[in-house]
Amino acid sequence: MRKKIFYEHFEKLANRRGQSRSARSYYWNSITKECAFFVHEDDTVLEVGCGSGDLLAGLQCSKKVGIDFSPAMIETAKQRGHEGIDFICLEAERASELEEKFDVIILSNLVGVVDDVQSVFDQLKSIVKPQGRIIINYYSQLWEPILKFGSLIGLRDRIPNQNWLSGFDIQNLLYLSGFDTYRKSKSLILPYNIPIISFLVNKILARLPLFRQLCLNEFVHARLQPSVPTKEYKTSVIIPARNEAGNIEAAIQRLPDFGGGVEIVYVEGNSTDNTWEVIQEMAKKYQDSHEIQIMQQDGKGKGDAVRKGFAAATGDILMILDADLTVPPEDIPKFYDALVAGKGEFINGCRLIYPMESKAMRFLNMLGNKFFSYLFSWLIEQPIKDTLCGTKVLFAEDYQKLIANRKYFGEFDPFGDFDLIFGAFKLNLKIIDLPIRYRDRTYGDTNISRFKHGIILLRMCWFAARKLKFRS
Repeated sequence: MRKKIFYEHFEKLANRRGQSRSARSYYWNSITKECAFFVHEDDTVLEVGCGSGDLLAGLQCSKKVGIDFSPAMIETAKQRGHEGIDFICLEAERASELEEKFDVIILSNLVGVVDDVQSVFDQLKSIVKPQGRIIINYYSQLWEPILKFGSLIGLRDRIPNQNWLSGFDIQNLLYLSGFDTYRKSKSLILPYNIPIISFLVNKILARLPLFRQLCLNEFVHARLQPSVPTKEYKTSVIIPARNEAGNIEAAIQRLPDFGGGVEIVYVEGNSTDNTWEVIQEMAKKYQDSHEIQIMQQDGKGKGDAVRKGFAAATGDILMILDADLTVPPEDIPKFYDALVAGKGEFINGCRLIYPMESKAMRFLNMLGNKFFSYLFSWLIEQPIKDTLCGTKVLFAEDYQKLIANRKYFGEFDPFGDFDLIFGAFKLNLKIIDLPIRYRDRTYGDTNISRFKHGIILLRMCWFAARKLKFRS
């Protein structure tokens, strides 16, 4: 009976859907922009419950498909002249009948309408690619009385009594259907465009702690729960080295062999000691027992060294190991295991959980790292406790996508850490912290300047806030 009521509602609404959306374009465009940020040019996208197709029309991707259970809505979508979109009349509960898999599946304001939300999620398992994404948008429960009153006085379309699910409810239903929720976000406090005021409220206040709890729209990002790995992967371990002559051989000796084999890529960068001579000597000494590439960077900074090493790497998985060996090479297989098992898609080393050795990190450095961990967790909407740990791991395939999307941020990062973190966020990857024991240096001095580099970090945080949090 409930399905019939909603069917009749949307059949009647279809004739004036375009007019209705135009009158509330500010609200609908905000949803489109949020989804579009995480959709990339080579993605294939399905919208379940596409209505008149306006959200799909606002995406830049390789293929777009929209399904809806209302024939009148599908006809309206076709008549609106959206080019390059396949519209199909199909119930969400039968979505698995589609004969292809998608990179991104979007459900915008749909969970409040369908009878059985879990059965819809069950359908999506067979039509999302193994590395695909589900993006779900729904109304906050806080807004239920406001929206009902808005319908009563004619500020919004009247709609039959819908489901009012919380974020926890949706996360639980996704879990029961075999999905892993890894990000939740909120947007839009003021759903109408009032010049200047709407910008200040929605682009600034709505992004801040406490105020964000007032937002109308909530978003959940999910992926398929990881399966048991079926193959072993070759790993390239990139070791940027500047004035680290005393650690070069130790890194080779201590780095375990794991997975489908390990390639070591040394990138020497403008050392004032004999680091480059030692690297050449060790590469020759261990050429029969280890796969080693060596090179010198053309530019400056660790970020440049990491990019040069990644470009030369031949492995399926890319890792960074700092040449100071304060992150023990013996811990590197843990990162491989976490990535291959699907626990995350970007594994970030974390030095701030276990107690450190006495000289591993100076007190002011510790305070700075903790401050930036809170700041970056807010920026990327996923917990990340240690942004400056040198060890970061991802699949080479994802790194190639990150390169393609680097134009969004540009060449802004002298360290290399944030280019990867922000890139992983833009790719909508699940970011996971992996705790490690942080050791004292046994050779040389740190290349990090607390105050100089701290100022650079603050500038990058402001840059990230503009590009990620307060984006238009």
